[in-house]
Amino acid sequence: MSGTRYDLPEIDDFTRPYWDAAAEGRLLLRRCGDCGRAHHYPREFCPHCWAGEDRVAWEAASGRATLYTWSVVHRNDLPPFGTRVPYAAAVVDLAEGPRMMTEVVLCDAADLRIGMPLTVTFREAADGVRVAVFRPAQGQSSSRTQEPSAARR
Repeated sequence: MSGTRYDLPEIDDFTRPYWDAAAEGRLLLRRCGDCGRAHHYPREFCPHCWAGEDRVAWEAASGRATLYTWSVVHRNDLPPFGTRVPYAAAVVDLAEGPRMMTEVVLCDAADLRIGMPLTVTFREAADGVRVAVFRPAQGQSSSRTQEPSAARR
């Protein structure tokens, strides 16, 4: 098996602010100055009104979200996902409006519910590279009490 990892982002000059913020434990979005709508994943233009790069800016997200849908993955042969199964691949609605593909951590699959409040946390994927994942918001119950080492922070 090769040393290729399939969980690491390709960081370029445009996305570097996003990944630098994630490394610091902050989630960024892009917001359009013309239509006012936020979007995620980061793009140089507004996907809603097509405003150009000069009209779209980075902004801090609140880190709050609700669970839109999920699927529990029981088998994934791509490194390093096989060591994490089972895990909850999810789509969340960010408080600012955009939907985001992610993973829900620190929650048993049986406790997941559409609309459940979540909050962002970050998993260290590699030295200096952290990715946004979500956990149940404070006050939400889960059968899982032990934090997995990959999601601590």
